[in-house]
Amino acid sequence: MRKSVKSRAEEQFTATQKKSDQALKDKEKAWQELEKKSARLKALRLAKEASDKEAAEAADA
Repeated sequence: MRKSVKSRAEEQFTATQKKSDQALKDKEKAWQELEKKSARLKALRLAKEASDKEAAEAADA
């Protein structure tokens, strides 16, 4: 028995929705990783600035 056009369209729509959902999850994961990396780099930069400031104060003293 042949599938109706409606059921094939529904199957295609469902498959497209799954792909779209997966793409959205992947994009969200990439953003989270980027934010995590940025936060880590910011923490390293702030730590370096603090140690540079302490070194400068120690050299002045």
